[in-house]
Amino acid sequence: MIVRGIGPVATMVSQPHAAGGVLRRVLEVAIDGYGKVPGAKASAARQLQRHEGSVDRAVEGLIDFHVRLASAQGFVTNLGGAVALPVAVPANLTGVAVVQIRMVAAIAHLRGYDLDDNRVRTALVMCLLGGEGVVKLIKEGKLPTSPMAVATAPVFDPELDARVADAVVTDLASRVGGKNLALVLTKRVPLVGGGIGAVVDGLATHQIGRYAKSELLRRRALGG
Repeated sequence: MIVRGIGPVATMVSQPHAAGGVLRRVLEVAIDGYGKVPGAKASAARQLQRHEGSVDRAVEGLIDFHVRLASAQGFVTNLGGAVALPVAVPANLTGVAVVQIRMVAAIAHLRGYDLDDNRVRTALVMCLLGGEGVVKLIKEGKLPTSPMAVATAPVFDPELDARVADAVVTDLASRVGGKNLALVLTKRVPLVGGGIGAVVDGLATHQIGRYAKSELLRRRALGG
C-alpha cells in the first residue's frame, strides 16, 4: 500500500520535465478557468466588487478565500486515509496547484500584471515555492532572481520557465508525498488524515498568498 500510494509522487520527482507540462496545463486552467470553475480574473473581480473597489482588501479576501478552499480540498482528498492514497496523492497535488496558482494569478491581476504575458506566468509559478524556497534556490544558483524581477524582465526566458516548473513540481510532490507518507506510517485514521490535509494545505496556501502579496508589487491601475 505504501509503495502504490507514494509511487505517483516518486515518478513526478524523478521525471520533473514531464510533470512540468502537466503543471503548465494546470496553470492555464487556474488562470482561464474551466467549465463552471472560474478563472483568476473572475475571482479577482468578485473580491473587488465585494470589497467596494479596494484592491488591498480584495487581495486579503482572495487569500482568505483560497486558504479556505485549499483546506477544504485537502480535507476531502485525504479523508480516505491510507486506503485512498493511490487516488488521493495525484488528486491532492493537482488540487493544491490549481487553488494556489489561481490565488497568486488573481492577486497579480489586481496589482496590474498581464496574465497573458509569459514572463508573468513564470513569476506566478515561482511564487508557489514561497519566500524561503525562492531565496534558497537563488543562493544555490538554481534561480537567477525573484518573481517580481522575472515578471518585469525585458524578455521571456523559456529555459528559466522550464527550470521553475521543474522546481515547483518537485516541491509540490515532495510536500504532498511527505504528508501522505506520514499518514500511512503514523496516523492510519481517515478523519485524522483529513484534518492533517486541511491544516497543511491551508497553511501552505496562506504562506504563498502572503508572499505573492509582498512580492508582486502594484504596477499600474487595474484596467477593466
